[in-house]
Amino acid sequence: MAALHSPPSGRGYRVPSPPSQAPRRGNAFLRWVGRSILRLGGWRVVGEFPDVPKLVLIVAPHSSAWDGIWGLPAMLAMGVDLAIMGKRELFFWPLGPLLRWLGAFPVNRRNSVGLIEQVTSRFAARERFWLALAPEGTRRRVEHWKSGFWRIARAADVPVLCAYFHYPDKVIGLGQLFQTSDDLDADMRSLREYYAPFVGKHRGTV
Repeated sequence: MAALHSPPSGRGYRVPSPPSQAPRRGNAFLRWVGRSILRLGGWRVVGEFPDVPKLVLIVAPHSSAWDGIWGLPAMLAMGVDLAIMGKRELFFWPLGPLLRWLGAFPVNRRNSVGLIEQVTSRFAARERFWLALAPEGTRRRVEHWKSGFWRIARAADVPVLCAYFHYPDKVIGLGQLFQTSDDLDADMRSLREYYAPFVGKHRGTV
């Protein structure tokens, strides 16, 4: 497979900056730490953020715990505040404060309908809110993505931003902004086709 991106360069190393409407977090020092970790690891971030106050960001392929290890410095480097769902049972002392600092918030995952309501209420309550999800729902290969991200985006009336890992080129990419339709199956096919060229640490999405 031909390289999708040119190799990262140490000179002029940059990451996308959050636009005016994006939720932000961190400071100049944390952004420098994030950039330094990525540069030392040979990774770079490509693409640009859309200038919208609310969205659902999906990330794939998700095939390794290393995705989170590289994703955290990328988030710090970009200075963007990405919310992440976490099981409420995990939010005990001292793990709870750390998870909240990382952008996680507790939800009850036992009821899928109730889960969507819990998340959409956060969209309604905040002027700026970006939610990050892995549509595969697991690091193993799956035939069908979980539809939770689509249902949340539809219920909250927000677009879906496609982000990806491409390990052959050590790239974390910000891709297309996808507007969902009334047809879940058609939207899933379109998104899977979009992600087909990208390869995670252990596999792709197809």
